[in-house]
Amino acid sequence: MNTNNKMINNIKSKYSIYFVLIALFLFCWMANKNFVSVGNLQNISTQISVGTILAFGQTILIISGMLDLSSASVLALAGVLSISAYTSTGSLTISFLVAILVGVGCNILNGLMITKYKTPPFIATLAMMAMARGAALLYTNGQNIYQIGKYVKFGQGEILGIPTPVIFLVATLIITWYLLRHTVFGRSIYAIGGNEEAANASGIHVNRIKMRAFIINGILVGIAGVLFMSRVNGGMPNGAIGYEFKALTAAVIGGTSFTGGIGTASGTLAGAFIVGFLDNIMVLVGVNSYLQQIVRGAIIALAVMYDIWAKTKKRKH
Repeated sequence: MNTNNKMINNIKSKYSIYFVLIALFLFCWMANKNFVSVGNLQNISTQISVGTILAFGQTILIISGMLDLSSASVLALAGVLSISAYTSTGSLTISFLVAILVGVGCNILNGLMITKYKTPPFIATLAMMAMARGAALLYTNGQNIYQIGKYVKFGQGEILGIPTPVIFLVATLIITWYLLRHTVFGRSIYAIGGNEEAANASGIHVNRIKMRAFIINGILVGIAGVLFMSRVNGGMPNGAIGYEFKALTAAVIGGTSFTGGIGTASGTLAGAFIVGFLDNIMVLVGVNSYLQQIVRGAIIALAVMYDIWAKTKKRKH
């Protein structure tokens, strides 16, 4: 009997987020028949792509016991510098690499503040949030950059009928899943988040792994910057405000624990779709935009409270 209970509890803990996602999908379908149209589902997938790519980076960081509050601001800086590089050179490749380099550079600074100078991740990335946003505004003089030509292909193009942001999203999912499940780096991330002192004692180079986590996050932020700016058809230094919280919400709802050591790429994707489904159905049924913000905030609070409750219950058992 105890074995059966353990098995049921294990299934609940592993797959509950997917049950919630399926239930929400069916609810949205019943609430509005237009929800299940191919065009609408494709639209949801495209809309959540940027935030979910950021969320994969957050997932890696949170599993290791850190987080990034600067991701949206670095996204804006990477995006405007990428567009500037494109307008100067006409090369999509160079512009893409510039975004990656900016994202990685800012995240290396985050990593150094945290690993070398022992700054708490919250404070370090909060400082970077202000600096990156300020740098984006300073570089553009607070003005948007228009006339971006073929740059829009990154976020508005299609390959075999699939929107390019969705292709980037799927590729990022696969890479993140592989890193977390099938590499020494992934195992080290979980060990550090679970117990940093024990991980250090077992021979894991904690600071080196943390720096790698921030570098990967920087790559994902750079990619998100390119996709965001190309989707909105311009370089917007004030763009993507609040996207760091979208990313955090997707990760936490998807089962990534703020206490570290727990989380999956597939869970984060499920969390992102839960948020995407809710946002979409609230628009379809005409929910007030201010009420939508309240709902999003309540979702974050409930997800965190559930995480704490589940962890407390597990400790008691």
